Amino acid sequence: MGGWVLKGVHDAIEHLQITDSNLAMKVQEIEVLVAGNYVKRDDLDRSIAAIFLKLDRIENKLDMKVDK
Repeated sequence: MGGWVLKGVHDAIEHLQITDSNLAMKVQEIEVLVAGNYVKRDDLDRSIAAIFLKLDRIENKLDMKVDK
């Protein structure tokens, strides 16, 4: 009887270890995926520079309209 209980506990522990290993791999894959999707600083700087350039051109056009 005691052997049967110990076998059941042992099997349950093995199952939990396999499940834990699978979950750890999935979390690691998600961490890599999330870390790869961040905007790089250089890309952000270039995008912001382009936005400010367009805003400056709009401002210049508005100033020319006011002068007329």
